[in-house]
Amino acid sequence: MYKRELTQKIIHSLGQNPVVAILGPRQIGKTTLAHEIAHEIAKGQPSIYLDLENPEDFQKLQDPAHYLALHADKLVIFDEVQRYPDLFMSLRGIIDARRRKGHRHGRFLVLGSASNELLKQSSESLAGRIHYVELTGLNPFEIEKPDGEALRQLWMRGGFPDSYAASDDKAGHAWCHNFIRTYLERDIPQLGPRIPAATLMRFWTMLAHTQGELLNASKLASSLGVESVTVSRYLDLMVDLLLVRRLVPWCGNVKKRLVKSPRTYVRDSGMVHALLQIPNYDALLGHPILGKSWEGFVIETIINALPTGVHAFFYRTSAGAEIDLVIEFGLHAYWAVAIKASRTPTLKKGFHIACEDLNTQEKFVVYTGEDKFPTSNDTTILSLSHFIQTLRKRIG
Repeated sequence: MYKRELTQKIIHSLGQNPVVAILGPRQIGKTTLAHEIAHEIAKGQPSIYLDLENPEDFQKLQDPAHYLALHADKLVIFDEVQRYPDLFMSLRGIIDARRRKGHRHGRFLVLGSASNELLKQSSESLAGRIHYVELTGLNPFEIEKPDGEALRQLWMRGGFPDSYAASDDKAGHAWCHNFIRTYLERDIPQLGPRIPAATLMRFWTMLAHTQGELLNASKLASSLGVESVTVSRYLDLMVDLLLVRRLVPWCGNVKKRLVKSPRTYVRDSGMVHALLQIPNYDALLGHPILGKSWEGFVIETIINALPTGVHAFFYRTSAGAEIDLVIEFGLHAYWAVAIKASRTPTLKKGFHIACEDLNTQEKFVVYTGEDKFPTSNDTTILSLSHFIQTLRKRIG
């Protein structure tokens, strides 16, 4: 059990919205978090849990209005809701009927693997009635210690709780392999796409090999023996399932030629290492993916810490000026973040040129060390944990 930082946010949201949806890939901890939330609010409101992959629980909802009327005073948790997308229309009628009677008790917590179809149906049926929360992997402040060995373990094994908590790197590596196989052979087909598991496995592995690089759809298509439009469809699917991040470039009004292609990252570092057959930390240190693995891990951690309204990009010109991560707090309010898998990081001239282009307010280098100290050109070198603490102070 890990104390997830989203817990209180979701409890607060349940007091403000008839429905709260927790979205995330399987095994990320949605069910555990839902039970924890139910336990914390149990004194004020009892709860009931329905797993829609369980035939018995699914059968109970053949007449949702009647069944839920019997539990109008409870928090109702629907797990694997993507198995029953028509439920959202039923919930709309129930919620609106209760509102007309002046009753606001009986909230709904729905859990599901993110997909365009699920989001589309829920947002259309429950517009103004549902709040979405994305549950990601464990972050540095949800584990034992935010620095040192625990952080290296989180980077190596990834943020899925079962992988991180495995007995050793080998066991965590094996868990990730099982997760990948199950997702390809069972979970993705259940969501509808008819894509051969072997093809999607090759595509997922190619994305791991090109971690943090500019998307080259034609090159990927050539390697897979498919059309570029098919690669785009595969990528959309992986992004929808919250397994891959598509980081877009900053495209503001500067008088320079800017890169327009996005960068792609396999979101969980443990999955990167499993796809590339990197079994432990020692093997990672000697692998060419080391720098991009750390970059993806840091970017994912930072983006997941950003509140609504704060946006993340990368910046790159055709001349080579580059910032790994640009955080936009508002109009012309930018932080520049360079990411280095080194304890003695150095910056290229292109970073400072890019910072001048954007007139950044702050410049940081997130490295694999544990200290925080200033360096030349008004740049601060600091650990990932120190950066997150600094970011939280900035956003309040």
